[in-house]
Amino acid sequence: MLYASAVASALSGAPSTAYAMATTRSRTATTDYVRDATTRIGVLMPPFRPGFARGAAAHVVISALAGEALGRALPRRHSVGWGAVAGLLMGVVNVGVIGRRIPAIAELPLAPQLADNVAFGMIFALVADHSRSHRI
Repeated sequence: MLYASAVASALSGAPSTAYAMATTRSRTATTDYVRDATTRIGVLMPPFRPGFARGAAAHVVISALAGEALGRALPRRHSVGWGAVAGLLMGVVNVGVIGRRIPAIAELPLAPQLADNVAFGMIFALVADHSRSHRI
């Protein structure tokens, strides 16, 4: 499940990156948006202030925990659909409820962040299913 978590973690930022590209129409501004979002979640790691390295570490930890939960909870049938639902639910709790109470995170646009969570759940399920079906 660690591999599926890593792949999902690496690719699931695509929706918010596409949002940034569509709204800024600038590669530099899009890069700044992605860096800023990562920096903001640094508030979740000691010493609890924004920082890119802390944000990247927080993202890895959150992704590993989410992947572990999905690996245990997702059914084998229709796992991608269930992964999308689970990702949305995790996003609503993590970004929509908890994150709205943390100013650095609350300033991020909600819909693209939720879309990233949905993408995480779907990608995780696809990779986990593929890994299971190709074991020797």
